[in-house]
Amino acid sequence: MKTVFSACLRALRDLKQPRVLAVMVLPVLVSLALWLLIAVFFWHSWVTVLGDAIGSTQVARWLRDWGAQWLVNGMGALALVTMMIPALLITNVVITEIFAMPVMVKLVSERDFPALEKRDGGNAVGSVFNASIGITIFLLLFVLSLPLWLLGPVGLMAGALNSAYLAQRLFRYDALSDHASADEYRALVKQARGRLFLLGLVLAPLNYVPLVNLFAPVLGGLAFTHFCLRELAVVRGKLPSPLTPHT
Repeated sequence: MKTVFSACLRALRDLKQPRVLAVMVLPVLVSLALWLLIAVFFWHSWVTVLGDAIGSTQVARWLRDWGAQWLVNGMGALALVTMMIPALLITNVVITEIFAMPVMVKLVSERDFPALEKRDGGNAVGSVFNASIGITIFLLLFVLSLPLWLLGPVGLMAGALNSAYLAQRLFRYDALSDHASADEYRALVKQARGRLFLLGLVLAPLNYVPLVNLFAPVLGGLAFTHFCLRELAVVRGKLPSPLTPHT
């Protein structure tokens, strides 16, 4: 627990670094521009398809019986916006992983772990493969958990758990790809799996805060970089383990 919160505090400290500020804005701008462009070209057709699908449901028929045709007419647009928001956030995370993580890993490693040897256990192909698996599982869990959103807090909890999974799956690989060997990466993930997930869960509430959620991936990337590089230093005996009692 101590290492998880320490990583978050160090990440907050690093947000004021000029290099971090520079890469913080890029993923947000690219994600917004991409989905705005998609909306311009496909909005009408997608709203029509979703509206027709929703309009044939029992809920829509019940709303019409109560004189709420106006609500049925707007449900296609509402459904599309509901789907585009998580798509925007996922795009933001992926762009952060591709463009911002190398900058953040370099910053953290040079300043806080200068003696940590690079063993290049990861590469771009591995990063793409890891991200593809993580996003696929995330989307499956998202679809399966949609009914839970009707239960209020249960849906929020399911969303937080799903976000925690995606964050730790994506960021742990890129945080360690330069410095850990393939064997070290597997061993570290196995050893720290619970704390990696806990770190993702601590950061997950930021995804529900408007505007803040656009910049949350950078904070998450920094936190996972601090956590993972410290764990690697502990594995190599460069730092004492926080689980080892002091004598």
